[in-house]
Formats: sequence, C-alpha cells, structure tokens
Amino acid sequence: SAKAAADNVSYLELMQTLDGGASASLGRQAGFGAGFPAMRFRILAAGLRDSLLRARATLDTDEARRRTLLHCGTATADAGCRVTIRYLYQVLRGRSREEVFAQILAGFELASLDPRVVGFNLVQPEDDPIPMADFSVHMAMINFLRDLYPNVHITLHAGELVEGLVPPEGLRSHIRKSIEIGHAERIGHGVDVVYEDDADGLLRMMASRKILVEIALSSNDDILGVRGNRHPFATYLRYGVPVALVTDDEGVSRSNMIHEYQRAVEEQGADYPILKMMARNSLVYAFVEPAEKTRLLREFDTAIARFESRWAGAIH
Repeated sequence: SAKAAADNVSYLELMQTLDGGASASLGRQAGFGAGFPAMRFRILAAGLRDSLLRARATLDTDEARRRTLLHCGTATADAGCRVTIRYLYQVLRGRSREEVFAQILAGFELASLDPRVVGFNLVQPEDDPIPMADFSVHMAMINFLRDLYPNVHITLHAGELVEGLVPPEGLRSHIRKSIEIGHAERIGHGVDVVYEDDADGLLRMMASRKILVEIALSSNDDILGVRGNRHPFATYLRYGVPVALVTDDEGVSRSNMIHEYQRAVEEQGADYPILKMMARNSLVYAFVEPAEKTRLLREFDTAIARFESRWAGAIH
C-alpha cells in the first residue's frame, strides 16, 4: 500500500489464494462427479468453512503486520495507511475440475463470510490446456454457485488470447460466456474481443450492461505482444464500454499505475478527459462496500477539482 500511495492510488483490490490452497485439497478428497450440489455438500462437510475461518485469521495477522510496518496510527504513519485494501479470492483454473470447483466455492463462501473479501477471479494462463478444455465447465460451476450466493461480486479474466496462441475457435466466445454464463461484472484483459462471434453485438451488450474492462497495457504487450493499434483499447472507447487501467501482476510486468497511464497517452492517444474517466471508473466499478466507495469518490472528485482549478490553462 505504500507503493500504491506513492502512485496516488487510494484503493486496491488484491488477488490472493487466501486459504493457502486448503480448498483445492478438499476438492481432491471430494472428487468430481455426482453433480455440483453433491460436490458442494461433500466439500462443506469435509470442513471448508473451518479452513476459511483460518484464512480469516491469517488475513487478520497480515493486516496487523501491515499496520505495524507502516506505523499506522502514529505521528510517523506512512501514506500507505490511508489506502483502502480489499481482496479477491483467486482461483487457480489450471487445476483439476474438482479442485477448481472447490476453489470457486471457497471464493463464494469467503466473500460471504468476510467483508474484506469482495469477490473472486480466475487466474493462470487462459491459453493453457486445462483452462481451454474446461472453460465451459468452469463457467457452469460459477453459474450454479452464483444462484446460491447472489450477492458475491465476480470479475473474470477472459479474452487474454491472440491468434496463433490458441486455435481460431478458442477466440470466439470466452468474453461473452464469462458475462452471460459466468455473471462477470468486470472483464480482465478482453484482448480478443474483435475475434468473438458477433463482436459488434457483444460490445454493444457490454456497453449497455456497463461491464467494465480492466485494461492491462504493459501486461498485454509483454505476454501477448499486443500494443498500439492492435490493442482493442480504442474499440472499447468507441463503443462506450467502460474501461479502467490495471497493472496486472506488477512483479511480472515491472509496471505501476503511473506507467500504465503514460502508456495510455503515448501509445493509445488518451487525452485528459479519457484519463480522468478511467481513474474515476476504477472507483465507480470497484467492489468495495457502498459507504467506502462514496467516501473514495468524494475524495477523488475533490482532488480533481483542485487539480483542474490549478492547471486549468494546461488541460483545456
């Protein structure tokens, strides 16, 4: 959070395997088959909620350690103490079906138990053999569990693919299925959107439903080799799909939010109104609880008004 504060970031959603893999282990014990309701029953009966209570205790310890390291509550408190942090349970989708199901269930359960956990996401390369072969199964799992936990937020990495990385048919439906079957409120990456079936209809639907796309310019360049006018950034803007910038894994991309905004200007031609819109979108579409979101937006709007008043001649 100290690093985030230095980048003028006020809110973070961090993706973590918060239970240390305990749910995946329970999934292996439960096995796959007999239907999703029976699998859920077996995993819960095996002690999933106990493991999630331990995960909450670990999170308590981690947050106490953060407050100590940053001297929060003292006269020498680091600016990072003022950064609001929430968590997304990350599901390792490259594992066996029973392990993925158990992790998705853990994400729904933990987000229901602990207000600091605001949703879940699927991680690991989308183009790996298991995520490609089991994509529809993963969406079916989410669809089943979402009916049981309707208040849990969902953001899904989808469309982090390019031609040649997977067969052509692999580019045709991941974003749409993530929204229509996986109930994604936000899409991470979304790079292959123009290759999807009825891309025009998909983009119009994303705009009308206000499905935010998390744009990771450095990551998409480093991993997929997609940059400049090959990136769908301008396409999303043209259709009115809400977008915000993200770093993806900063340790992998060697990036930060300042660098992502710089790339948006230099490579995508983003002007000041677009930059301001994306910065505000990152709070508007955050999964943080409403009262805290209202506070964060109020602080953002005040800071922007102060900036524009000071630099009016330079930004108009």
